[in-house]
Amino acid sequence: MDFPLTLTQWLLATLVLIIGAIIQGGIGYGVALLGAPLLYLIHPQLIPAPMLIVGMALPLLILLREWRAVHPRDVAWALPGSFAGTAMAALVLGVVAEQVLGMLLGILVLLGVGLSLIRHMPDPRPHHLLGAAGLSSFMATITSIGGPPLALAFQNVTGPRLRGTLSAIFVPAGIVALTALAFLDRFGTTELLLGLALLPGIVMGFWISGYLVDYLDRCWLRPAVLWLSAVAGVAAIVSALY
Repeated sequence: MDFPLTLTQWLLATLVLIIGAIIQGGIGYGVALLGAPLLYLIHPQLIPAPMLIVGMALPLLILLREWRAVHPRDVAWALPGSFAGTAMAALVLGVVAEQVLGMLLGILVLLGVGLSLIRHMPDPRPHHLLGAAGLSSFMATITSIGGPPLALAFQNVTGPRLRGTLSAIFVPAGIVALTALAFLDRFGTTELLLGLALLPGIVMGFWISGYLVDYLDRCWLRPAVLWLSAVAGVAAIVSALY
């Protein structure tokens, strides 16, 4: 089996993930929102399954570290929404033509940027969690970007609860999403190898972020990430059209 990426493509993808991981170390998110549209432009096969594998690595580590901060009630309400969102995404992927996926990716990236701009939300309640988790999994299964809806729902909670509970949702939701993609023949040995090949970039980026976090200016970095993500999303749409 031939590896789909050239050395140049792998280096570019690794660089994107290193930068995304550094950004996430500074502002709390950014790997998928920034990385997914850029990885799609490097090679469409990197989205969604390989990026989902990368996106599950950090939540798994966080969950192992902060499992005591998990709120089981939040997870219990969110997971049914996650499973429903994955099912809806599987139906869409089953009928949408391959060339339309780039456009759909770009649209959902712009939706993620828009959700990230919302500042004020009430404390998470069951119907908020169901809806946010459903939209999160729908977006993640198609594009690998699932963070913004749930991060919006949990933006007013404490840091440990946010990290632990979101991780407890993202890990099983990611497994279900990958399972659904496998049934649709969109996740197999090739995608698994691609995902594993991307992991060094994510590990290196988070390691570097530990040294740079105090120097990252959140006042300009967050808007810059959102603008760059929006531009990458538009580029994905244009690429799909032409």
